[in-house]
Amino acid sequence: MTQDVSIWLVLLAALVAANLPFLNDRWLAIVPRANPKTLGMRAAELVVCYLLVGALGLALEQYAGQIYPQRWQFYATTGALFLTLAFPGFVYRYLFKRRT
Repeated sequence: MTQDVSIWLVLLAALVAANLPFLNDRWLAIVPRANPKTLGMRAAELVVCYLLVGALGLALEQYAGQIYPQRWQFYATTGALFLTLAFPGFVYRYLFKRRT
């Protein structure tokens, strides 16, 4: 796998994972729930999804070669990017008016 493909794979996984908590009421889209998730539960799931995408990126970086050590600036930037990617799902869940 080339480096370009792995970068696009991580970005696509981040886009999907960032919107996943807002598009369904299952925990990590696997475990069904009896009652709807609250905003706090969705935020906790968003953190778990961020960690899973980070693990995927780390695995792909290890596959490509040596892992470069990161500092807090990297995690602040990727966290902000992950929240930005989650915005469409948030808008769909909480701001978009649906007819009932």
